[in-house]
Amino acid sequence: MVFALVFGLMSLTYAALGAERAFQPGGWEISGIWIATAIVVGLVAAVVGGYVCAMIAKDARGPLALIGLVVVLGLVFAIPVLTGDPGTAGPRPEGASMADAMANAVQPAWIALLNPLLGAVGVWLGARLRKPTPA
Repeated sequence: MVFALVFGLMSLTYAALGAERAFQPGGWEISGIWIATAIVVGLVAAVVGGYVCAMIAKDARGPLALIGLVVVLGLVFAIPVLTGDPGTAGPRPEGASMADAMANAVQPAWIALLNPLLGAVGVWLGARLRKPTPA
């Protein structure tokens, strides 16, 4: 659910911003507005995911398992960012499609490492928002 929410909201963001505002001029490096939007969207999606997880989980282990999953997957997705060569995509054509953007976007390493942390905090916050039901 968290993935679907992030994907949907970031797709809408790309449609609203377009390639010219989502990236630095002429290249594939993401812009400051894209970074800020991604942080907010990721945190909101994690909070929603944590809330829903706490709602359907039988006990507190459900949100803890989701936190673990978010951290592990976040670190796995960070590996290509941390080990890849950011200069291989070449110049960005005008009006790049979303598929091109997803394949070629270059994000700073600190964002790739911040995402799992923000996801874990967001899930924890969302789970805490859920009031326990009396037995």
